[in-house]
Amino acid sequence: MFNETVVDLSRLQFAATALYHFLFVPLTLGLSVLLAVMETVYVVTGREIYKRITQFWMRLFMINFALGVATGLTMEFQFGMNWSYYSSFVGDTFGTLLAVEGLMAFFMESTFVGLMIFGWGRLSKGKHLVVTYLVALGSNLSAMWILVANGFMQHPVGAEFNPVTMRMELASFEHLYFNPDAQAKFVHTVLAGYVTAAIFVCGISAFYMLRHKHVDVARRSFRIAALFGVLGTAGVITLGDALGYVGGHSQPSKLAAMEALWEPEEAPMPFNVVAFPSQSEERNLFQVQIPAVLSILVTHSLDETVPSALEIQAEAKERIKNGIPAVLAMNELGRDPNNEQALAQFEAHKDDIGYGLLLQKYAPDGDVTQVTEDEIEMAAKDTIPEVWVIFWAFRLMVAFGLLMLAYFVTAIVMTLRNRVQDSRWFLRASVWMIPVPFLACEMGWLVAEMGRQPWTVFEILPTWLSASTHSVTYMVVSLTGFVLLYTAFAIVEMYLMVRSIKKGPDAPSDLELQQLGKAPTQGQLSAE
Repeated sequence: MFNETVVDLSRLQFAATALYHFLFVPLTLGLSVLLAVMETVYVVTGREIYKRITQFWMRLFMINFALGVATGLTMEFQFGMNWSYYSSFVGDTFGTLLAVEGLMAFFMESTFVGLMIFGWGRLSKGKHLVVTYLVALGSNLSAMWILVANGFMQHPVGAEFNPVTMRMELASFEHLYFNPDAQAKFVHTVLAGYVTAAIFVCGISAFYMLRHKHVDVARRSFRIAALFGVLGTAGVITLGDALGYVGGHSQPSKLAAMEALWEPEEAPMPFNVVAFPSQSEERNLFQVQIPAVLSILVTHSLDETVPSALEIQAEAKERIKNGIPAVLAMNELGRDPNNEQALAQFEAHKDDIGYGLLLQKYAPDGDVTQVTEDEIEMAAKDTIPEVWVIFWAFRLMVAFGLLMLAYFVTAIVMTLRNRVQDSRWFLRASVWMIPVPFLACEMGWLVAEMGRQPWTVFEILPTWLSASTHSVTYMVVSLTGFVLLYTAFAIVEMYLMVRSIKKGPDAPSDLELQQLGKAPTQGQLSAE
């Protein structure tokens, strides 16, 4: 039986755990690749300082990796515990992707992490470098399969709904994998991880330079990370535009919320820089616009438009009415799978089955034949997600992205001129930049996931129908437990990170000091 409070608490619990987990994921993705870059420099140059640089950042990577795994494991259990109907509905498709992620990526990544950490001195330079690259590959493969699974929720292709079994059954693995939404999201998310790692390394390196500690390690680390970061940021912005273009066509309701676009506009459409959206009044109480920019950004033209919220709602009303016969036919097939008439009726209306299921939330005792026009209107309004949250989360994400691009361009100029260590204002700014990519990633997650509402599988499975039938007490207790546990994980991560950063890189060897010109050579010692 539907309990709106249970559904809301289930959503809140998954959101809380996902937001906590997503604090660790981008840094793991980015640091794994950055470690491979740093170790490549060590292997090519043979200079011991780059080995020490790699080993220092590897220590911080392992702290983050361990806690990322700990927070990620519990999320997959939530699908079965709190979203049992969803798990049954998409298990054939979504479960396949999670299984591949676990077998191909997670085990691969974990195995080579052990070799990477304990292989120093046991493997040759070349073999250890290969292992480090395999860790980076495993981390990114893990993200790829998760994002393909998420892409299916955002744009469900490669599967067909079976009205008899009530399941989304895998029809084409090729279409599932090459889902345009999934591929664009994967590259965008991975590049965001690279930017996160780059700013993390730059910020800590700046911290050392401010205190005149480990300056040689910090200066070299800063330069590598700055070059890495400026390329990553340019990629994030470029792929963000591509993702917006793909998402705008597959999820127009999300796009309407991102742009606070309530009423139809003529081409070229203006862009809302600032707006105060009102969901209840279905309009913006205040807005500042730039003419023509929205059409350019979303359609890449000046003569095309995108649907507004009111247009989407009007279309949803028609699809809801068309979905009613699909629900009735599905119920008949549940009682008699061989009912040819019901099967024919379902085939005629199956494209709108999700809208019929959405209406059941308001139907008396779930009977869609008893609904009124007002209840259809309420279901249609549900197809527009919370506009003010998505509008502002999107703008914060974009603002953070532009800030990071400006930061990295400045960092590149200063590091190439060897002026970074002499500019205390810039070093302080670098330290303060550390939280920015994490905040940008969290805002991006909010846009992606809240923008999909009211669906768990877009236009097929409504969120209200997906949750398990727990009690409110159970959900409150489990939510509280998860928040406390994950907060403890975050505190542990901060403590271990700060302690490791304060310790700094290991002391340099005499050979390294000679290479840096700071230790006497054997000849100098003999002369003395």
